[in-house]
Amino acid sequence: MTEKKKSGKGILALVLVILAVIIVSSCFVVTMPNQYTVIRQFGRVVAIRDQAGLTFRIPFLQTEDTLPKTLLIYDLPVSDVITKDKKTMTADSFALWRIDDPQLFIQTLNGSVSNAEARIENLTYNAMKNVISSKTQAEVISGRDGQLASDITAAVVDSLSPYGIELIAVETKHLDLPDDNKAAVYQRMISERQNIAAGYTAEGESEAKKIRSATDRETQIIVSQAQAQAQALIAEGEAEYMRILSDAYSDPEKADFYSFVRSLDAAKKSLTNGSNMLILDKDSPLTEIFYGE
Repeated sequence: MTEKKKSGKGILALVLVILAVIIVSSCFVVTMPNQYTVIRQFGRVVAIRDQAGLTFRIPFLQTEDTLPKTLLIYDLPVSDVITKDKKTMTADSFALWRIDDPQLFIQTLNGSVSNAEARIENLTYNAMKNVISSKTQAEVISGRDGQLASDITAAVVDSLSPYGIELIAVETKHLDLPDDNKAAVYQRMISERQNIAAGYTAEGESEAKKIRSATDRETQIIVSQAQAQAQALIAEGEAEYMRILSDAYSDPEKADFYSFVRSLDAAKKSLTNGSNMLILDKDSPLTEIFYGE
C-alpha cells in the first residue's frame, strides 16, 4: 500500500512538472525577423511585436499569430484595357507590396493576405485602366521603358495606404495586342512608319538639291571670277611683253642685241637629235645676223 502511494505521488509529480513546462513554454513568444507577431486577448489585439527576439505573453488568456514582414508579390490576372484611341491591349502585370502598418491591416482587412490581394487587384486594375485610357497606343508602347509602370503605381499607391499596405511598384510583364488583331495593327504601324520615313527621305532630298544648286552657283561664280582674273593677267602680261619689245626696238643698239639673242635661240632650236653642227645657207637670215651682212 505504501509503495502504491509512493508510485502515485511520483506520477502526480511528473504530471505537475510536465504541466509546469507547458505553462512556462507557453509564456514565451518567438518573433522571427521576417514576420510580425500579433498578440490577441479574447480576440482583441493587445500587442504587435515587430522586433525579432523572445518576448512573453499570458498563457491560456492570450494567443499569438503572425503576419509577413517581407516584400510580397502578387501576380495580377491578365486583363484587357482600352487606349485613348480605342485600341484594345492585353496587360499581364504583378504588384510588389508589403504590410506597413499591421494594426491598420488587421482592422481593415482582418489581417488576411488574400483580402489584401483582392483589394490590390481591384485598385490596380482601375488605375491601369484609367492611365492607359488617357494614352494613345503609341504612347503606351513607348512608355514600357518604365514610365507606364510609374504612372500606374502613382495612381494606386495612396489608395492602399488606408489599409496599412505600402505598394512598392506595379510592373508589367507583358503588354501587347490581342492575338486576333495583332497582325493587322502591326502592319498598319509598319505602313505609318514607312510613310514617315518616306517624308523624311523626300525632305532630305529636297534639302540636298538646294545645297547642290547653291554649291553649283558658287562654283560657277568662283570659276568665272578666276577666268576673268586669268584673262586680266594674260592681257597684262601681253601688254608688258609688247612694251618690252617696243622699248627694245626703239634703241638701235638694243634692237641689234635683241635680234642677236633671238637668232641664238632660233639656232639652238635648230640643233636636234644631239647634233652640235649647224649648217646655214648663205642667204639665210641667221647668216646675215651672225656675219652682219
